[in-house]
Amino acid sequence: MITGKQLIAWGYPPGTYFKDALPAANAVAEAGGSETAIRAAVDNFVPPPTIPLRPSSELAYHVNIEAADEDDAANIESVDATMRELLRTPTIKAGAVMPDACPAGSKGTIPVGGVVAAENAIHPSFHSADICCSVMVSVLGDVDPVKIMDLGMERSHFGGGGRRDQRLAAPAVLSEFTDNPFLEGLEDAGHDHFGTQGDGNHFFYVGRLASTGDIALVTHHGSRKPGAMLYKRGMQVAERFRHRLSPDTLKQNAWIPADTKEGEDYWAALQIIRTWTKGNHEAVHELVRDGLGVNLKDRFWNEHNFVFRRDDGLFYHGKGATPAWSGFADDSNGLTLIPLNMSEPILIARGKDADTGLGFSPHGAGRNWGRKAHVRRLGEHDPAEVIKRETDGLDVRFWCGVHDLSELPSAYKDAANVRRQIDKFDLAEVVDTIEPIGSIMAGDWLTPYLKRRRATATPDGQ
Repeated sequence: MITGKQLIAWGYPPGTYFKDALPAANAVAEAGGSETAIRAAVDNFVPPPTIPLRPSSELAYHVNIEAADEDDAANIESVDATMRELLRTPTIKAGAVMPDACPAGSKGTIPVGGVVAAENAIHPSFHSADICCSVMVSVLGDVDPVKIMDLGMERSHFGGGGRRDQRLAAPAVLSEFTDNPFLEGLEDAGHDHFGTQGDGNHFFYVGRLASTGDIALVTHHGSRKPGAMLYKRGMQVAERFRHRLSPDTLKQNAWIPADTKEGEDYWAALQIIRTWTKGNHEAVHELVRDGLGVNLKDRFWNEHNFVFRRDDGLFYHGKGATPAWSGFADDSNGLTLIPLNMSEPILIARGKDADTGLGFSPHGAGRNWGRKAHVRRLGEHDPAEVIKRETDGLDVRFWCGVHDLSELPSAYKDAANVRRQIDKFDLAEVVDTIEPIGSIMAGDWLTPYLKRRRATATPDGQ
């Protein structure tokens, strides 16, 4: 009788596979099979060798950021530490950081402004729970910007949950949810959250095109609850693969092999959620345009938390980084939007497919510290005075009626320095700007319980 001791004596490492290998081995032995035949039967159950981490500092990455002051220097040091650990993940073939880079979790977590190219692997955490976070602009012509702001307060929706008054028809893309195992059962969430914009740094921005004087609306949000649930399901599947393929890989960097059924389904789910998110932007814009009764002069959009596949076959993950190569998507017109903060122009840029950026450009201004840290740095203050000082002359509103000082311009990196670095590192060409008139954000809508919960879920409320 073949026993576990016999397999170990033959050189097989002990493991849970013994429970399946031993019956197969004994069946061959009882049939008169040779030792070679018995070993061949056991070999069918031996798990493949696990994939080790890459040695520290073996893989370099492109640095498209430089310090302008001590805060920048401290931030860049943290970004470097997390990138070096991240690049030990065995699937990654190249990496880069943008001028707006900042840490977004524990060491080894992809930073905001981070880009990585992976072979045969989709990493859910590299696009984050805010899948397909994106910006859309509608050029509306000679219209009253105050009326647009009023319509934004009336017809948009910020904060948690879905719309209080669901006036919008369910998007046709919801029918595709049912046929995808990662999205099945999320149809109600896809309906309820359609036409909503979230919280945090998501916004409804009204400005004037520098080139023509036309008034434009820009929205910034991601895929809301459907995307968050897709991310959760993706991470669960990725963790199962990580445990089997590379247990030394950090949990947050787990991946789904692209050439598996799960990988194909997850890739398809990403494309479906992208369609939903684009439609979500369009729904908000159309509610406003209908209220104005004007024709649309122009509209385009781009995402900055997503995964793209390029001609080299690698999967390019941008976490807070904007694709900047021609034809990155079928609906791209070659232009992208780079918001900086509510008191600064939004840049309209044409990408340059820079090698040093792995083809990406920045998505905004980024932060040097977390939300709570920023509020502490403000010290004793009157919120109204702080807002007036930082946004004087602009129509700044908070949808829930409560100020959120963590979203003021001073919470972000210096906009002029970010723009200078875009030029220095040749990441994109700025072809126009949308000059600020007003901005709506969610505001501080969270209850004390939700604030505590969020604070424990992300470092320093970042």
